[in-house]
Amino acid sequence: MSIKKLYVENFRNLNIQNNEFEPALNFILGDNGSGKSSLLESIFFLGHGKSFRTTKLENLVKRDSENFTVSIKDDRDTQLGVSRYRDGKCTIKVNGTPEHRLSELAKHVAVQIITPETFKLFFGGPKERRRFIDLGMFHVEHQFAELWREFRRVLVQRNACLRTGVRGQQFDYWTQLFVQQSETLATLRKEYVQQLNAELQRWLDILLPELSERIGLHYSRGWGEKHQLVELLADVEDKERQYGYSSYGAQKFDVKFHYQKMSLEQVLSRGQQKMFLMALTVAQATLIFNQQQVRPIILIDDIGAELDTGSRQRLAEAIEELQCQVFITAIEKSALEPIIPKHNKYKMFHVKHGIISEV
Repeated sequence: MSIKKLYVENFRNLNIQNNEFEPALNFILGDNGSGKSSLLESIFFLGHGKSFRTTKLENLVKRDSENFTVSIKDDRDTQLGVSRYRDGKCTIKVNGTPEHRLSELAKHVAVQIITPETFKLFFGGPKERRRFIDLGMFHVEHQFAELWREFRRVLVQRNACLRTGVRGQQFDYWTQLFVQQSETLATLRKEYVQQLNAELQRWLDILLPELSERIGLHYSRGWGEKHQLVELLADVEDKERQYGYSSYGAQKFDVKFHYQKMSLEQVLSRGQQKMFLMALTVAQATLIFNQQQVRPIILIDDIGAELDTGSRQRLAEAIEELQCQVFITAIEKSALEPIIPKHNKYKMFHVKHGIISEV
């Protein structure tokens, strides 16, 4: 999909009335604090039900307002909208019909983002990498969402048994389910990471051609490859009862980024890391499109940071190959010049005091 029209009311400092966007490429210019990152944040919220900048949703509501609204009309004239209130209430609509889960919006909107915060994939620990991989799994593996929801339920039950000292048949029952579902999820994730790694190589050849052959992904399922999960859990049961949670399992998986067996962040410069993250994001977006035939939306915040002119030119080549809508923000137009295509399939906007206007 692509955003045809966007309506935003009382989201931070934004008030946007049905601006029409280009289905391919959109540039957003503005000073720091003007609202350009908030524009990306509003689109991200529609696709994820959360912000990439804050965990406090009340911070998203404009001062002196009780709620914000973000609504879009896509290229198929589907109307999607969400309103969030200070008291936590959330209203979701698809073509005017109320929905109860934000995941209903996510079925229509696949949003990928690259920001300065994206470096958390390197430095934020496995939690950030798990979130990234599971986002792709949600869109590419149709059975994943239900499997993960059921696994989380079983994990909660097993952890409750560990904390409260429950043993015998009840504990064995939840452990057996936990092992079965961990193994199922591990198999699905491994297959997905293999697909992602293969697609990643294609985009690394464009964005980091001098390093592409030496970069790869390494999947860790959440327990040792040479061990059976059921045996490991039996060995650490006493410790788990002290901790009150499960030490191994599908909830502990990780994906590492490596360069010839070394951690990527130890070898690559900051700019090269950003190009890798762009390649990774684009690779996942491509898998989503190939599976769902729904065009993802890619958001790139502050394109000028860490990227030299050559890197931005290679990014322009990658964008030409993409089958998705792209929004790119920058402070100065000069930062965009290596990326602006010669054809006219793009639009440029300026944001000031939360008001967006086409240039």
